[in-house]
Amino acid sequence: MVKLILGLKGSGKTKLLVDLVKKALDEENGDVVCLEQKKDLTYDIPYQARLIHASDYAFTTNEFFKGFISGLHAGNYDITHIFIDNFFKIIDASDMNQAEEMLQWLDAFSERSSIKFTISATADPESVSEGIRKYQI
Repeated sequence: MVKLILGLKGSGKTKLLVDLVKKALDEENGDVVCLEQKKDLTYDIPYQARLIHASDYAFTTNEFFKGFISGLHAGNYDITHIFIDNFFKIIDASDMNQAEEMLQWLDAFSERSSIKFTISATADPESVSEGIRKYQI
């Protein structure tokens, strides 16, 4: 399952994501991972969640990102939820078709691995394709 939080800059996406991380920590029985672009959430995400800074890794291609997510799962089968902040910046989604393809891949990966994904991304919800909008919460 992939849930996408879309909105323009300053619309409260990251605050909602942080609240959902805290809720997942309280309600889920597995490990929770949060992937962020920069080191902005260090003091907002509870220590029980594994916080990963994407800037520490050079996500140069979408294939690298897929390998990274697959590696997280391969290294820890107890992960139940992965949160991703600033998704379009992490994957460098200058081409929205690539972003849509990545969301489809994450959705299929979620089905195979039983990992939920909650993702925030900066974009006008009215300007994205239906293929992206279908994941919006």
